[in-house]
Amino acid sequence: MSFLHENFLLTTELARTLYHQSAAPEPILDYHCHLPPKDIAQNRRFKNLFEAWLEGDHYKWRAMRANGVPEAHITGPMDPWEKFHCWAKTVPHTLRNPLYHWTHLELRRYFGIETLLNEHSARRIWDEANEKLQSPELSTQGILKKFQVRAVCTTDDPVDSLEYHKSLVDQNIATRVFPAYRPDKAFAVDNPAAFNAWIAKLEQTSGLDCAKFEGFLAALDHRHAFFHSFGCRLSDHGLEAMYNGPCSEVQAAMIYDAARAGRPASPAHVQAFGYCLMLHLGRFDHQRGWTKQLHLGAIRNNNLYLMDQLGPDTGSDSIGDFPQARALSAYLGTLAQEERLPKTILYNVNPADNYVFASMAGNFQGGGIPGKLQFGSGWWFLDQLEGMRWQINALSNNGLLSRFVGMITDSRSFLSYPRHEYFRRLLCGMLGEDVAEGALPHDLEMLSNLVRDVCFRNARNYFGLALPPE
Repeated sequence: MSFLHENFLLTTELARTLYHQSAAPEPILDYHCHLPPKDIAQNRRFKNLFEAWLEGDHYKWRAMRANGVPEAHITGPMDPWEKFHCWAKTVPHTLRNPLYHWTHLELRRYFGIETLLNEHSARRIWDEANEKLQSPELSTQGILKKFQVRAVCTTDDPVDSLEYHKSLVDQNIATRVFPAYRPDKAFAVDNPAAFNAWIAKLEQTSGLDCAKFEGFLAALDHRHAFFHSFGCRLSDHGLEAMYNGPCSEVQAAMIYDAARAGRPASPAHVQAFGYCLMLHLGRFDHQRGWTKQLHLGAIRNNNLYLMDQLGPDTGSDSIGDFPQARALSAYLGTLAQEERLPKTILYNVNPADNYVFASMAGNFQGGGIPGKLQFGSGWWFLDQLEGMRWQINALSNNGLLSRFVGMITDSRSFLSYPRHEYFRRLLCGMLGEDVAEGALPHDLEMLSNLVRDVCFRNARNYFGLALPPE
């Protein structure tokens, strides 16, 4: 049987029918990613396969380091071909890592290249892909059109001017591009230098005085409204674990004043301040009908040498083992008691928390909103076949798979859209296996509707984004 054949992961006839007739035709709503809006607004054309594939992909960087590639050939000054050649030599060593599947799916879906990538085929693939990258079909906007991406939600700091989002509104391209509000730097009261530098930008962009805590909250709300005016309907938080409160407004103001005066907050005060601020941000989301995304459980910047040399998001993050349930319950419960709990997606990066998060979501459903609380897709280290299967099973056993808002790329690369195909094939394969075992009825209409809903329609209905007519 050929590698990555047309029925890859589709082991039953029903799975093949579900995928080819129901899943594959559905468009994509990529509601969480790290694509640079500048690249979309300027309709960037990549000069070569390094720029398109390796420039910011820390998944590949980690594999290359594990294969003994010197850092100069990964993130350093070596020329693009040399870096790509090092990646090509690494690829055969990634067998059974999802990178092996992703790499060859991407070569096929973007460039029509079915040759296996290795050091011997590298030059031929490099030349062929680089030639095809000059086609308008493989510009950034061309890629979004090619993969039927109806909408992209980028990840943006509240102090961002959103100038490139404005440019995209003016261009009126087929794919809608929306910002998502990610205020992680607003919590850094333990690092007054960084915190106050960021506050200065917040004051500049909001036009409001942040000398006091009340002004700080007003400025965050002002930016929240500004993002809303650009179609933003999602916020996002990357936390080790939910902050552990409670904290009064008076105490939060005292912690804020101390940080503004250059005095770093203690670990206990970081938790208290964070909890109070998260409540306010949750209320903002509820007020404007947004969805809150909570990305929980990663331990970041483990390699301090790499952090010093390269900065964050360069491949030295991993799964953490933080207690999650009690603080998360308290946070969601407080907002629910106030009747100001927004739609919320819970993502975990530690598979040990799958059933914690899936069952936690069930505590706070209601309000007439199908799937108001979501157990989010397999994220980061879990967006591979085994991790996605675990997530689907935990969700199915504790909630309603039929209301799931589906997959995200969570990627910095425009060449990552086959990850949606990967997920869709797995989903259809699992459903086909269940029917073959007698665990689900062979009801094609019911199963087809579930597949279409999870692939696109649930996300379209859930987020309330201003999408173009179908």
